[in-house]
Amino acid sequence: MEEAPTIIVKVGSALLVRENGSIRREWMAALVQDIAALVKAGRRVVLVSSGAIRVGLRLQGREPVQLGLDEKQAAAALGQIRLAEAYADCFAEQDLRVGQILLTQEDTEDRRRYLNARATLNRLLDWGTIPLVNENDTVATAEIRFGDNDRLAARVGGMVGADLLVLLSDIDGLYTGNPKTETSAEHLPLITTGITPEVEAMAGVERSAYSNGGMVTKLAAAKIALGAGCAMIIADGSGLHPLQALREGVKATLFKPALSRHSARQAWLVGALSGNGVLVLDEGAARAVRQGKSLLPAGVSQVEGAFGRGDTVQLRGLDGSDIGRGIAIYDSEEAQAIAGKRSADIAGLLGETRGPNLIHADDLALF
Repeated sequence: MEEAPTIIVKVGSALLVRENGSIRREWMAALVQDIAALVKAGRRVVLVSSGAIRVGLRLQGREPVQLGLDEKQAAAALGQIRLAEAYADCFAEQDLRVGQILLTQEDTEDRRRYLNARATLNRLLDWGTIPLVNENDTVATAEIRFGDNDRLAARVGGMVGADLLVLLSDIDGLYTGNPKTETSAEHLPLITTGITPEVEAMAGVERSAYSNGGMVTKLAAAKIALGAGCAMIIADGSGLHPLQALREGVKATLFKPALSRHSARQAWLVGALSGNGVLVLDEGAARAVRQGKSLLPAGVSQVEGAFGRGDTVQLRGLDGSDIGRGIAIYDSEEAQAIAGKRSADIAGLLGETRGPNLIHADDLALF
């Protein structure tokens, strides 16, 4: 943390809001004091905070049981303003301002909206203001939403070129199994291999605080962050002054990126969560793109989904592995027609050509 110029701090609702929906003001104030200390030490800090829905339900006198999407959205509208007010009061005590930014998944995946959001975040940081980010639950749909702020925080990290993402949770890092049910589970203080299938298997699949919305999404966030060259820490934030505790060496898990930070364009591509389609590559094509070459039609064995020119698509290996993301030069119908064919045949098959590549090397970002 001492060597990270730009830091994203993500706070889960369980840390910030009590079961009855009231805000843990003492904990919030302590967190804000920690952030203020980082800012005064020259760090740029973005705060990604959950909790709006739970706060809104309390204001409405509702229990968080079997809620429809519209009820969650209305609760978020009620709760977000109260949450922002509480943060603003705490930051004012530290002579800091806070600016609220609500994002949807589409805001992070549409290139133009991504750039607009990035410009706003960077301007706030340049002004010495703390960006307070949350998912815009009032407009996000069930089909197109993050559903958790771990991945949102990772995407924001890619936007601002963050060096470190800190996920504050109710668990002190990654274990070889679920520490709540497996006595033999061992804590892992450092991960340098990236998010391999072996690492993903450690998260389990149970619907619990450790899996759905828990460790599974945290590892998904790590994949996005590491792909953008950003380190990530999972730490227990239950106690007061959680960031100060991290600076003092409290138990946690650090995920270190294997590569240096991607370019801004590559970071956006790596973090794309819902590619509009899939290109399945044969072994030769997979090897070629990993060597920095463009993707040719001849190396595509299958085209899945519908996408247009300029859309982000997922690249997948024959074994189902996620290779990366790229910007398609041809739409899905055209890609279907030229998949497996020589580039020299494109004009004859389509009646025109936009070049020999399905995806140019400059528009590829690999995991």
